[in-house]
Amino acid sequence: MPIPGNRAQSEHLRLLGGLLAAPTEESLSLLQTLVEEHPWLQPGVAELANLALDQWQGEHTRLFVNGYPKTVCPPFESAYRQGCMHGSATGELSDLYRRLGLTAGEVPADYLGTELEAAAWLLEQPNATELWQELWNNHLAIWTARFANDLQAGSQLHLYQDLGKQIAALFGTQP
Repeated sequence: MPIPGNRAQSEHLRLLGGLLAAPTEESLSLLQTLVEEHPWLQPGVAELANLALDQWQGEHTRLFVNGYPKTVCPPFESAYRQGCMHGSATGELSDLYRRLGLTAGEVPADYLGTELEAAAWLLEQPNATELWQELWNNHLAIWTARFANDLQAGSQLHLYQDLGKQIAALFGTQP
C-alpha cells in the first residue's frame, strides 16, 4: 500500500488513472513524452505507434465501455462489487469525496480513475491517514486487484496489459 505523503506515488496513481481515459488524437504523443520517466510504457507506445487510433479506441471501448458479449473489465467499483452500475459504492464514495471537499464531477464516483485521483490527492495531504485508509481499505483494495487481473488477461494491447500489471502491483498481486 502506498504511504501517505509520498509525492512520487501520488503522481504514479494519477498516471494509472489517466491511462483509463478514452484515447484521443493527442494521446500517443503524450504517452511518448512519458516513456523516459516511465519505461514500462515503452512496449505499449511502440505498439500504438503502428496502430490506427480507431483500433486503439475500439479496444478501449471493448475493455471498459461496451464489449460484446460483455464488457471485459468495466472500471467501476459497483460493477465489480455489486454486479451493476451505480451501486451502493457510488453513494459511499460520493459521501467520502464530500467529506474531503472533493467532487467526482461528471463521472461516477466509483470510476477507478476518480478513486485513484482521490487516493493521489490524499497522499499529498498532511494528517489524512485515516481517510486514506478508508478509501484504500474500504474501496480500492476490495476490487481493484480483480480488475487488474481481468485487464491483463482480457486486453489485446500491451498498454492495457502493462497498465493491469502496474495496478496489480499496488496490491501485491503481481503474477
